[in-house]
Amino acid sequence: MILAAGEGKRMRPLTDHTPKPLLTVADKPLIVYQLERLRDAGVKDVVINIAYLGEQICSVLGDGSRWNLRITYSKEPQPLETAGAINQALSLLGDEPFILINGDVWCDYPLQRLFQFSLDENTQAHFVMVSNPVYRESGDFDLAGGRVVVRGQRSQGLTFSGISLLRPQLVSEYPQRRECFALREVFDAAIAKERITGEFYSGDWWDIGTPERLADLDQQLLSTL
Repeated sequence: MILAAGEGKRMRPLTDHTPKPLLTVADKPLIVYQLERLRDAGVKDVVINIAYLGEQICSVLGDGSRWNLRITYSKEPQPLETAGAINQALSLLGDEPFILINGDVWCDYPLQRLFQFSLDENTQAHFVMVSNPVYRESGDFDLAGGRVVVRGQRSQGLTFSGISLLRPQLVSEYPQRRECFALREVFDAAIAKERITGEFYSGDWWDIGTPERLADLDQQLLSTL
């Protein structure tokens, strides 16, 4: 599942008329890089949630056949936040663990690696963690013995990459499940029960949160073509 329903307010004016996942780097929409990596990892079915200017995403990507994928869209009347998006799409995701990717990240992590992790009944998710970027003083969580843990007071921690393998039960069995809510509170509850594993990835990762970062990534990719 690719999360693609946000309004991209920090990216304005670029997102005034274009949804953030369709912003281009090296002449290719951000979301297409994700589709290509999912295809290369052996994924066949992709769910994309859409809201803000979502019809543009449908128009550009279609049914996914040009990437040998089957795309299903989960249409939201307004953005339901990250956990709300999964909650609405549960019937499309099935019962087995699925890959979740934020629509506003670019990363060369080999997604096929996630298939090596078998989430047992006591493990609800596996996170890909990265070093904190220069614009963040501290990260989201820490890693200890292969488990994701709360960041210590004296630790700078690590940043969650926005790439993970999730059991749908992480959301479907969450006791405070509702229409619109964020994954962070679900993650915090699972981390408190030691139910999330993680790994550190040292490769290239970008959070496309500002027009400047988009331009920097564009320049880097064009220079390597």
